[in-house]
Amino acid sequence: MACMHETAAGMGGIRTAGDLVARMVMKGMKINQAKKYVADKLGCSVFDLSDSARMKEIRESLDIGTVLSRTNAATGMAAKIKIAELLDIKIPSVEKFKKLTGM
Repeated sequence: MACMHETAAGMGGIRTAGDLVARMVMKGMKINQAKKYVADKLGCSVFDLSDSARMKEIRESLDIGTVLSRTNAATGMAAKIKIAELLDIKIPSVEKFKKLTGM
């Protein structure tokens, strides 16, 4: 877990795309493969993943959570559900939430 935290924090976490890349690394991808996968899913370049201004725009347009909460924007579980759908992965807490709520 320490490695994942370091990877996510090193890329800026939710400020950029560190949280998304870390998820893919935890799924077994190598770091460069994970960056490419996430960039493709977000419709941006790998370089954009570490650009906080560009990622703010991308995260807001996809409604997948930002550092500062905004009115009518996804936060918490709503953002995590959108991330799971966007990256085409299963996130255990999302699956548990869906099961409990009958989604």
